[in-house]
Amino acid sequence: MLKLFSYWRSSCSHRVRIGLNLKGLEYEYKAVNLVKGEQFSPEFLKINPIGYVPALVDGDFVVSDSFAILMYLEEKYPQPPLLPSDLKRKAINYQAANIVSSSIQPLQNLAVVKYIEEKAGADERDIWAKTHIGKGFAALEKLLKDYAGKYATGDEVFLADLCLAPQLYAAVNRFNLDMTQFPLLLRLHEAYSKLPAFQNAVPEKQPDAPSS
Repeated sequence: MLKLFSYWRSSCSHRVRIGLNLKGLEYEYKAVNLVKGEQFSPEFLKINPIGYVPALVDGDFVVSDSFAILMYLEEKYPQPPLLPSDLKRKAINYQAANIVSSSIQPLQNLAVVKYIEEKAGADERDIWAKTHIGKGFAALEKLLKDYAGKYATGDEVFLADLCLAPQLYAAVNRFNLDMTQFPLLLRLHEAYSKLPAFQNAVPEKQPDAPSS
C-alpha cells in the first residue's frame, strides 16, 4: 500500500491527498508534526533529505514534492486524468499550479510566517500573508477568466484545481482573506467544497488534526 507522509495543515500535502482521493487510491497516512520539528528527525530525513512534506512511499521507491508526486501518480495511475488533452488548457493548468506552488505558498508557509511573527509580530505576519496571497489570487482571477467552467479550466477537475483548493482553503480558514474581491476563485472554493475527494482531504478531517 502507498504511504503518504503528511501534516494535516500542509497545503502541499493537501494537494496530494486530493489527487490520491480522485484516483481512488488507498494509502496509509503517516503523520509528520511540523510544529514539533519531526520533519528534521533522522528517520524522516532518510525519506526526504530536505525535510519537507509530503513524501510518498511506493514499495521501495520514494518521491517527495507535491508536484513530483502528482505527476508520478498521473503516470502510474492515468485514470481519471489530472491534465486535459488540449495543449493550451494543459499549459494553463501548469501555469495556475505554479502560481500557487511557486508564487503564493512558499511566501506564507509555516516557516516563513513563524519567522515574520518572531521578528515583527502577529500583525505584520498577517499583513505579509494576505498581501502575497492577494497578489497571487489577482493573477489567477485574470488567468482563469477565459478558461473556467464549473472548475478552474473547464467542467472537469484537473491539476490546477488540486493546487487551488488547498490555497483557497487556507486563505479563507487560516488567514481570513476577504474573498469578495476574487469572485471567480470564491465560486471555485464553493464548488470544491461539494466534491467528496476534496471534502475528505481537508485539514480537519486528517488523523493528526487537533480534536478541537
